[in-house]
Amino acid sequence: MALHQPGILAPLPPLGRYLTFACHPQGSYRAALAALARSTDGEGMVVGIGHSLALALGSQIPGLGDFPSHAQAGIEVPSTPSALWCWLRGSERGELLQRSRQLCDRFAGAFLLTQAIDAFIHADGRDLTGFRDGTENPKGAAAVRAAFVADAGAGQDGGSYVAVQQWQHDFTAFEAMSARQQELAIGRRLVDDVEISRVPASAHVKRTAQESFSPEAFVLRRSMPWVEGLAGGLVFVAFGSSTAAFAAQLRRMVGAEDGIQDALFTFTRPRTGAYFWCPPMKGGLLDLSLLTRQRRA
Repeated sequence: MALHQPGILAPLPPLGRYLTFACHPQGSYRAALAALARSTDGEGMVVGIGHSLALALGSQIPGLGDFPSHAQAGIEVPSTPSALWCWLRGSERGELLQRSRQLCDRFAGAFLLTQAIDAFIHADGRDLTGFRDGTENPKGAAAVRAAFVADAGAGQDGGSYVAVQQWQHDFTAFEAMSARQQELAIGRRLVDDVEISRVPASAHVKRTAQESFSPEAFVLRRSMPWVEGLAGGLVFVAFGSSTAAFAAQLRRMVGAEDGIQDALFTFTRPRTGAYFWCPPMKGGLLDLSLLTRQRRA
């Protein structure tokens, strides 16, 4: 039986719903999490624990800390930590709404819903700009190595760290670019997703080429588009065996290393940013033993 939450490796669902929660003052966090662990299969819903929740439980998740905020020339990347993150996976909006309501009822007195984002598959897996996300995702055993903790011991092996950002696109700015400018900003051809051989150093593929980092910075991306009214963008979701690979990519994207900023910032900006620890599975249920045995005196 898999040690990881199976929804992390599973193909993207037709629809998704991302829920984030804050700790209710004086809430019964441990009881609420125990009930959640008993009823979560890790497939229909992927669960992530935030740093603040671990601390509220008197515990410390190794390698889990604060999401990095960045302020560079004309660019701000916010850090918006949350206590708990739930990625609901499904195929019908009404069903996802009812599951959300049931979850909130279950959490009453422990956690407060702070954000709900509806997401979906668009145009056979493309971002709302028309380009594909996650083209360079590792496959098979490489995906498992990139996404999950191994050889750290019971309660940690099979766990994963996830970086979550809600990016909002400026469609007017993107549409003002020529088709060639759009492709050079991404570094791939729109029609067939083939990487362009000669692109500017600011092209997204250059900024985030996972094998170009030392050590290599491979993550498993499971992003989905979102829409609210006339606004829209991408919920960027990247799972890793630690937060190091994502942090390295983000530093290069904002130009912290060499002053060259990712061309993505010409038409999209992140509104949120948070890290979560996704517990492993044991016996088909969430394994929260790490939070229990690391309880402070």
